[in-house]
This record gives sequence, C-alpha cells and structure tokens, in this order.
Amino acid sequence: MLCINAILERKAGRLVILNVKEISSFADYFIICDGSSDRQVQAIAASVQERMKKSGILPLGVEGESAGKWILLDYNDIIIHIFYQPVRQFYDLERLWSDVPRMEIPDEITELDSLSDGM
Repeated sequence: MLCINAILERKAGRLVILNVKEISSFADYFIICDGSSDRQVQAIAASVQERMKKSGILPLGVEGESAGKWILLDYNDIIIHIFYQPVRQFYDLERLWSDVPRMEIPDEITELDSLSDGM
C-alpha cells in the first residue's frame, strides 16, 4: 500500500493494479498510472521512491527517470509503470495483460487501505 498511496498522493491518473502472479515468473503485481506532464511523472516516481526508502525498501532498478515519459520502478514483486499520458496510450500495457485480475482506482480516491478480493 505504501507505493500505491504515494502514487495517489501525487494525483496520478488512471491507476490500475494488475495481479500477474499466476502468469509471471518475475513479478506479482504491475502498477500502472499516468501523469499529465513529464514533471508530474517524475514527481510521482520521486514520491514512490521516497516513501519506500523511508520504510527501508529500495528499488532493484529504475529506468526512464530523466526523460519522464515512462518511468519503470522495479521493487522485485511489484513493478511500477508511470507513464506520460500519450505514451501510455501508445504502449497500452493493460491490453497486453488483459486476462489477469485487475483493480482500477478512481481518480478521486486519495488513499487506499486494502486491495479488493482476488487481488
């Protein structure tokens, strides 16, 4: 929940959590969201990293941070994709993983206490 609430704190758009543990050997969850500018994308990524670091959790890898178009944060079992909106539409990751359980978080939600059943 740490990373999800850090994402929500920065008002990310169209937050989706995909449960990929049954079909993926490298992650349990994909978290996908977007920002309306490269600066917002970078701010979302910084917020996640700061919140996780305060809890002693560091990413295994970070990609795309300087450009702010698609930032990938690898936290082992959780892979976070933070997109600039047009880039997200182009790659459409949700379509690639359309057969897995998903949880879509409405944009007006500011904090999440737990994942829904099946997640």
